[in-house]
Amino acid sequence: MNINHIFALANESGGTLYLMALLLLVALTVIVERSRYLSNMQEGGAELIKRLKVPDAQISAINLPEKFTQLPHARLFEVLKAEADNVDRISLDGHLEEVIMHEVPALDHSLWMLDTVITLAPLLGLFGTIIGMFNAFHVLGDVSNDPTQVTGGIAEALLATASGLLIAMIGLVFFNALYTRVRVIMHQLETIKIMMLNRYEQSGAQRPSEQVGTLRAQARA
Repeated sequence: MNINHIFALANESGGTLYLMALLLLVALTVIVERSRYLSNMQEGGAELIKRLKVPDAQISAINLPEKFTQLPHARLFEVLKAEADNVDRISLDGHLEEVIMHEVPALDHSLWMLDTVITLAPLLGLFGTIIGMFNAFHVLGDVSNDPTQVTGGIAEALLATASGLLIAMIGLVFFNALYTRVRVIMHQLETIKIMMLNRYEQSGAQRPSEQVGTLRAQARA
């Protein structure tokens, strides 16, 4: 099967194989982009949780690496540092939860496109196969044609269905993997929120900036 034969099959499928190639390109783009983004985000969340697990760790003393400052986990630290001195646990919990809710759309961004490809690819493949079957059985209308050409045409028509199923299977595997990472990151955000609330409460609800001032005064003494 050479390139000319592939283009001939694509043309006979009513252009559906060209759309298949486009769907595959979209799926691979989403998979690569989301995999890198969510991988960095999950790595950053694990690092922050590790730093918060240090006994008697002061939240204000945790230095966020530059590569983690743009992650949604860092937004929780920004909210905590901006809170008033006498903020209570319930209010702080609500503010942190609000930040998490605002960051959720960034986690599953573009995953709807991969979900659409998974659903659309098999249907589009079936449509291409139906068009190919029309072309194959059209051969029977001409008595001068060899009936064995019908079986060859059917085999070529099934290529569209096979392509659609292959794209859907690839997309489904990666969609489940990416969605699992989204759930892990959501769990990280909730874990960091609880850890921050506990440490904020244990410190007597002292403002992070005041903690820094106290540490500096102790260092000078």
